Amino acid sequence: MYRQLGGGDLLSPEQEVWVRLIASWLGGWGVLPERLGLAPADFARLNQTLLPHADLPESPLATRDAPTLNGAFEYDDLVDLLLSGREGEGIASGWMATVVARGCLGSDHLWQDLGLWSRSDLSTLMNRHFPQVAARNDKDMKWKKFLYRQLCEQEEVLICKSPSCAACADFSVCFGPEE
Repeated sequence: MYRQLGGGDLLSPEQEVWVRLIASWLGGWGVLPERLGLAPADFARLNQTLLPHADLPESPLATRDAPTLNGAFEYDDLVDLLLSGREGEGIASGWMATVVARGCLGSDHLWQDLGLWSRSDLSTLMNRHFPQVAARNDKDMKWKKFLYRQLCEQEEVLICKSPSCAACADFSVCFGPEE
């Protein structure tokens, strides 16, 4: 699927991240729902803008259980958090905020829930689309934990057992490699 979408060719970094994400979504990896969680018009525009040579189906080719927005009260806050840290007003970053927020509703590492190939892909995506948010993750906290921690800090909710991450017994849960 990756090659059919143009992966491996001379793609821009922007296209490469989208191709990896979409190829995985089509193959049933990750937790993204139909149209990657985008509105129909946004999905069509994404297809025309970033992958004009591909005719993307609205649903993945493989089935999986995608989390719904029912009870996901944090979804809009996640989108707002990401949009607050984007560079400029680019439409692709708006789409990506929606996609990343949907991925946050899954139960694995964020890069896995998005269907990306590695944490490095996610870091590239975050730095490209949401540089101001990414810059705040200067201790390399796992992305999903970092985003939820940002939401809690905005609401002045204490979620951690320790006053400092370095002194916390759960340090390895929030930081370190994601396999």
